[in-house]
Parts: sequence; structure tokens; C-alpha cells
Amino acid sequence: MGRKGLVTLICGALATGGITAVGVAALEPGAASASSHREAPLISGTPQYDNTDLYAFVSPDKPDTTTIVSDVIPFEEPAGGPNFYQFADDAQYDIHIDNNGDALDDLIFRYTFKTQIKNKKSFLYNTGVVNNLTDPDLNVTQSYNLDLIKLKKGKEQYKTRIASDVPAAPSNVGKASMPDYAKLRSQAIYKTAGGAVTFAGQADDPFFADLRVFDLLYGGNLSEVGNDTLKGYNVNTMALQVPNDLIRQSAKHPTVGIYATTQRRNAQGYYTQVSRLGNPLVNEVVNPQKDKDKFNASQPKDDAQFLKNVTNPELPKLIQAIYNIKAPSEPRNDLVSVFLTGVKGLNTLQPYAQPSEMLRLNTSIKPTAKPKRLGVLDGDNAGFPNGRRLTDDVIDEALQVVEGELVGSKNDLGDAVDKNDKSFEKYFPYVAEPTSGSRGALAKGTASGSTTKSALGDALTGSSGNNTMLIAGSAAAGAAGVLLIGTAFGRWRRRMQRPY
Repeated sequence: MGRKGLVTLICGALATGGITAVGVAALEPGAASASSHREAPLISGTPQYDNTDLYAFVSPDKPDTTTIVSDVIPFEEPAGGPNFYQFADDAQYDIHIDNNGDALDDLIFRYTFKTQIKNKKSFLYNTGVVNNLTDPDLNVTQSYNLDLIKLKKGKEQYKTRIASDVPAAPSNVGKASMPDYAKLRSQAIYKTAGGAVTFAGQADDPFFADLRVFDLLYGGNLSEVGNDTLKGYNVNTMALQVPNDLIRQSAKHPTVGIYATTQRRNAQGYYTQVSRLGNPLVNEVVNPQKDKDKFNASQPKDDAQFLKNVTNPELPKLIQAIYNIKAPSEPRNDLVSVFLTGVKGLNTLQPYAQPSEMLRLNTSIKPTAKPKRLGVLDGDNAGFPNGRRLTDDVIDEALQVVEGELVGSKNDLGDAVDKNDKSFEKYFPYVAEPTSGSRGALAKGTASGSTTKSALGDALTGSSGNNTMLIAGSAAAGAAGVLLIGTAFGRWRRRMQRPY
């Protein structure tokens, strides 16, 4: 038979059991394909280091504090095991604070993670039911340190560790593995010395948007709107709640600039900045391809090099070409105030602050009991672009501002997705719990509480002409393929043992 004949037979056997399985998979909805969070070419290939979104708001239940939420790892499929989603061990995840308007850091909160594996001989993320964060059945765990770095004119003065070996909440594997995920999340909330509170772990992606905007602006005729493309996906979240007095210069100067970065350690042991995020959508739709990777490696003090991207943006011209909506006149100084300086009378840092791209939050503006999704555009000064709340509809706000809402060109542009698919929580860390890996309908013929045996038996019998029978047929074909491989291997082995 020979090696060539054996390879041909194996390929044929695998195809026999594989083609039907592919057919079954095609009957089910596939994963969404989208571009949001994947702002630049280089970082889109390394999701552990990719800053997806940044939020900063005065805490609604504790208005003497500010909550900052920094997310990484876009498009986490909840059932994406056995290697579920982890923060990178070779990264520094930083939250930067500028409280005097010089575009230089005054404070940095730095998260660094470490992964532990209890049983390296198992392929499982958890080897049994997980009831708490110290459960021996939670096979893969992560912990982190949180450092506070104080700087002067951008130069480090001293560093203080404000939290050590804090456990991170795991990925939500599913109901069988983690029947009380809320308990696991609560155990991951940690109070630091000095009045701060921190959380790290998986969460529902709080960003809501119809990302078919990249199909030439919703299909070229606004037919592709109203679908939350991020529904059902998770992210990894770092949430930090700090006293306002810790981060602002003074009560008389209450505005702070905030942005997030990720530094990755290289082979020589040095850290290099690979991702940066302040205001939403800036590096995604404001910066052109030639500047995206450069922006991710840059610092706010050098943002003058990107000024033309803001004053002469591409998006209004694209909207005019497709929808014949006249683009506002350039240069767009209204966009400069939103993205680079703060809005006068609302959240400018200092009278002569250096223009730089970051979220700006006036910590003296109290939260409202009934937030409006369009924030400042709708008269709610506690919302975007004064910081960014979880409920702020930044897609609609950005579209309307880009089309001239602040310079008299009133419009109601939007993507018809006005809120997140999950409700946010009323207390820290505010983000919704991650979608479970066991989401979705039960198998045909089963009911909640059925045993594995009865579920399998019911699912494989008494049904015809449906996906279950196709799966059963595919499994049978695969089994036949294995037998075929075994027979072929036996024949080949006997032939190789012959003296001729």
C-alpha cells in the first residue's frame, strides 16, 4: 500500500466524517465579524494588549469618587474554551491622569497580572464545579498587583503598591461549572488602603453599536442599522474607583484628563507601549491608516502631529459622498474642543492647557438620577464628552457632532442602537456580568434538570430531519473513518514488517 496510499486513505476517512459536520455547523449562526475595538493594524493581531474602551464618570452612588473602567480583549466568545480569556502576564495596563493640563502624566495606576495553573496535566480551565475564587477546581487563576505612580512634569517621583495579589474574576465558563457567578465576581472586588476600590475580571462588553457602519456607512442606504453587533460578547475589565481628591489638582481645579495604555515586555525585558485609548472612536475613524500604529505608540504631549486628522476629518466627506449631506466647513475647531481641549465652561483643564487627546472629566459635576444617552448634546452635562458613562450612546453622539451639531447643523444621525443589551449594575464595578459560556437553547428533547444520560438518549432518538440527526450521522461517519484509519494502519504496519 505504501505511505502515499496510507495518507490518501486517511484523508478520505477524515473527509467522510468531516464534510457532514461542516454542513451541520453551517446551519447555525456564526460569530460576528466586525472592526470596532480593533483600531489599528498591529494591535488587532494581539487582543490581550488591545484597549477596547475607556469610561470615566463620577460614581452615581458615591459622588465623592470617580470610577474608571478600562477594557481589553475585544469580541470574547463566551464559550471560547478550553483556553479562556486572560490578562497578559507580560503587560503593564496603565490608567493615566493629567490634572493640570500640560499633557504630561501626574498619576498612573498600573495593573500587572500573574497566571497560576494548579494542574498542568489537565486541559481544563476548571476541573469541577467552582464555588469560590480559592476553589481547588478552578484550575487556571489570575492575580494582580496595583501600583500608584506619582509623577512631576512626566517624570516618576515614587511608586506605591496599593494592592497585592488580588484575585481576578474568572471567565464565565457556564452554569454547570460556575452556578453562582455573581458570588465569584463579588469576591473579586477589593478595597485598597486609601479608600480606592478595584476589580479585574471578565464582564459583558458595555459598548453598544451597530458596527455595520464599516459597510460603507450602514449599507449605503441606512438599511443596515438597529443591530447591536457586540451583543453576547465579553471583554476583560479593570475597574477602579478612587476619591476625587486623589486624582484632581484641587476643588478649584476639578477637571482631570484620563487615558489608558498597554505596554508589552519584549525579549530584552523592556516594556514598549503598544496600545493607547482616550476618547472613543478617535483611532478607529478619525486617524487614517498611516497614523493608527503611530498613535498607539505615542503620548498626548506629541498629539500636535495628529491635529489635521481632527480639523480635516475624513468621515464627513464620506457621509457627503454617500448620503449627500453637506460636510461642515473646515477647519473643524468644534471637534478640537471635543477631542483635544475640552469644552469651554464644562471640562477644560486649565485656561491654557496643551491640546491632547484624552477623556476629560469635571469631577465637580454631580451625577444625575436619570442620565440621558446623548449626554451634553441633550443638556446632561454629566455625560459624554464630559467623561464617558457606560450608558452614553457615543456612536450617535459622535455621528451628530461630526456632522456639525455643535456648529448649527442640527441632525439626528444614529445607528438605532440606543442602549446595551444588558442592564448595568447600580454599584461598583457597574459593568454587567459576562455572558455565560452555556448560553443558548438546550438540546432537542431535553429539559432543564435532565441527566446527561436521558438528555443524550432523548436527543439522539425520536427526532428526524433535524440538526441532531445530522450530528448523529456525522458522528457515525467519523467513527467509520476512525475504523478505516485503523484498518489501513494495520495493513501498512504488516507490510512494513515483511522481509521484502
